[in-house]
Amino acid sequence: MTGVPRAFIGLGSNLGDRVATLAAALAALDVEPGVSVVGVSSVYESEPWGGVDQPAYANAVAEIEVGIDVRALLALCKRIERVLGREDGVRFGPRPIDLDILLFGDETIEEPEFVVPHPRMLEREFVVVPLLEIAPGVALPDGIPVTRKRAIEGRIMRRLGPVPGFGDARAERL
Repeated sequence: MTGVPRAFIGLGSNLGDRVATLAAALAALDVEPGVSVVGVSSVYESEPWGGVDQPAYANAVAEIEVGIDVRALLALCKRIERVLGREDGVRFGPRPIDLDILLFGDETIEEPEFVVPHPRMLEREFVVVPLLEIAPGVALPDGIPVTRKRAIEGRIMRRLGPVPGFGDARAERL
């Protein structure tokens, strides 16, 4: 799928077998027509945040080549979340899976229920660290580089290793 836009998806899970759920979400993305997973960060365990008592999260970031538009990708992410057991619940609460579109090529979208680049990604260590692992020079569409400088929420506690089945898609930049 060379020459097609690239997108970055943030993945998180803090219920059940967290790492297996991340792997299942990536596999579901990768088999979809118009989507190809080309890079996957390590899995990082992070502190829960948002004021709700809950278990620690497992987080990763995937780089994908996309031959579908951003709204189709959003619909796909929501469908995968439902298939993997996500239900409506408390905002920032526990969940078996969370898929967020962090960046989609050089697009900027600002709608009431849908914003790209993800509006809080630069503040979250569990997003910035794995994103920089697979895309060290990544920048927002306006050219602002992604750095760890503002990433003060969702602190990483430890690296858990590669996502099973996607270790060969991980950039070895540690």
